[in-house]
Amino acid sequence: MLRIPKTQRIVSLANATRNQSTSARRTTGDEYQYLQRSKIPMLHFQPSLPRLPIPELEKTCARYLAAQQPLLAPDAFDRTKQAVQQFAQTDGPNLQALLKEFDAKNKHTSYISEPWFDMYLRDRIPLPLNYNPLLMMNPDPRPEYNEPVLRTTNLVISSLRFMKSLRAKTLEPEVFHMNPAKSDTAMFRTVTSLMPSIISTYVAYTFKAFPLDMSQYQGLFGGTRIPELGKDRIYRNESSRHLVVLRKGNMYAVDVLDAEGNIEQPATLFARFERIFNDTKPPAADPLGLLTTENRDTWAAARSHLTQLGKNAKSIELVDSALFCLCLDESTINPDNPIPAIREFLFGDGTNRWFDKSFSLIVAKDGTAGINFEHSWGDGVAVLRYFQEIFKETTTAPFAQVGLQGSDNQSKDAIVPIDFTLDDRVRGAIRAAENNHNAVIDSLDMNYMKYEGINKNVCKKQRISPDSVMQLGFQLAYYKQHGKFVATYESCSTAAFRHGRTETMRPCTVATKTFCEEVEKKRKSAAELREIMNQCSTVHGQLTKEAAMGQGFDRHLFGLKHTAQKNSLPLPALYQDPAYAAINHNILSTSTLSSPALLAGGFGPVVKDGYGIGYNIQDGYLGSVVTSYKPHRNGGEFVDCLRAAYEDISKVLTATGPASKEN
Repeated sequence: MLRIPKTQRIVSLANATRNQSTSARRTTGDEYQYLQRSKIPMLHFQPSLPRLPIPELEKTCARYLAAQQPLLAPDAFDRTKQAVQQFAQTDGPNLQALLKEFDAKNKHTSYISEPWFDMYLRDRIPLPLNYNPLLMMNPDPRPEYNEPVLRTTNLVISSLRFMKSLRAKTLEPEVFHMNPAKSDTAMFRTVTSLMPSIISTYVAYTFKAFPLDMSQYQGLFGGTRIPELGKDRIYRNESSRHLVVLRKGNMYAVDVLDAEGNIEQPATLFARFERIFNDTKPPAADPLGLLTTENRDTWAAARSHLTQLGKNAKSIELVDSALFCLCLDESTINPDNPIPAIREFLFGDGTNRWFDKSFSLIVAKDGTAGINFEHSWGDGVAVLRYFQEIFKETTTAPFAQVGLQGSDNQSKDAIVPIDFTLDDRVRGAIRAAENNHNAVIDSLDMNYMKYEGINKNVCKKQRISPDSVMQLGFQLAYYKQHGKFVATYESCSTAAFRHGRTETMRPCTVATKTFCEEVEKKRKSAAELREIMNQCSTVHGQLTKEAAMGQGFDRHLFGLKHTAQKNSLPLPALYQDPAYAAINHNILSTSTLSSPALLAGGFGPVVKDGYGIGYNIQDGYLGSVVTSYKPHRNGGEFVDCLRAAYEDISKVLTATGPASKEN
């Protein structure tokens, strides 16, 4: 049975079989220009990827009610049942037919793709905290390679090699291997590459290997979300040769490809980045990047005015068309307390960012690196693949070596300060953006919890799902803090399907509610609690499988609602039921972030009175970065409750012993 992991768990590292040394590498020919030369064409599997299924209406209704049951009082649940029954018998079948009709006319994509893009681009709230997530990279294990100019040079070179492989379509296809030892092999690549594209995915299935959609990868490089009144648009440029580099709020266009589109030599790039690192220019008095922290309509109006001043249209085109944004920061990280650095990378003060770019590569003055990415163009699959590939190459086989001396004979033309003509209106907009951004970030609380009593190995011995254990902890912590249960969101990738995006997995279930209540009542024995915990894990696994297979209910109901609105039909009672609004007001928004390249990850709460929980479970511990807004939530208290929750869970696991089996 196909079971695709959560978006942030997909670990391809498709070139894992390469043997590379850390000695100096050749910087001529294709060996330098391309990260991968895949035997299987990059998009070989794309034509035969299955289409995202539209679930049966009856099953969606049943799954929706099952998710509502632990959240609602009996009388409210009865009202919701009535609304669902009415929907299933009246409005639902007509909307289902219209949705299927739309899907049949658009076989090149998925039924969720268009409305999902539309949802992102129409939302007017600011990007930082509300949408842009952060992936913070582990340091290079060799301290000397963390020198900031050297690490920047290597990260940029590997980024460009990834980009060129992507654009030449020689990047390894994204494939999830159930058993890499048996399928991530030369035989798999030979057999599937010889198969016609129209059946290649199904041949891969016989190896228990599952190709994933790669349509979002085109959005990685040369892309920008441009603010416009009412609805933004995504702009892409595939002919640019430069990065936009920010340093102390000052902006530069830096060429990284030569006139023929080849990656510049390591010594050349090193010299260019060194010049910017050493630039004595004072911090920008009016850092324009602050405008990208604004409400999208506010920013759209300011940008429209900005482009009409002087030669600003050309300057902003340099920003929009850049391959990506490189932010050279002044911050450092304290390994014992990563929260200040995570805050800086996730949102900072806004002066050294351009949040509209498809992604920003951030490098601090101690070499700490991370990725902050705009979310409308795609989900975490493409970003995480890129993130892991550049980490792997730069830490095992970098092109720029310690002791490299910069050399750049064309540096005058290759580094161009991006200057703007500003008037009082623009300066006023920057000051307003700064005040608004500061008010938001000052109200954001961020807490970190690391618990060593439970880890991957413990869960493996106990034969219980690590993800279900972590999610159970979130439910128990919130119940300890507030004595109730709330809407909980866990993202699950549907990249196994053509143009799949994500599906919502609902971790708050009748089983988790029962466990939390019984733990707090202290009436059940450890063995009885373990049985309930096993049931929680079983239900969790089933919901995860359904979500990954496109059989959740959230996206289907969203698609049906969008269909009603698009066809100017009355909104069914189901969508007007307060319970529908409540389950989509996700108090607990969670995302698992697990990768050997990842030091930490984070994102903001999706609602003002919620928690944003980025979590991972490693071989030696489990950890969570928890964000919340003051005074709406007490994040420190939640983290204390979370630690207590895992201690309770650990006691149950320890008391029942490793011989216990998951149901």
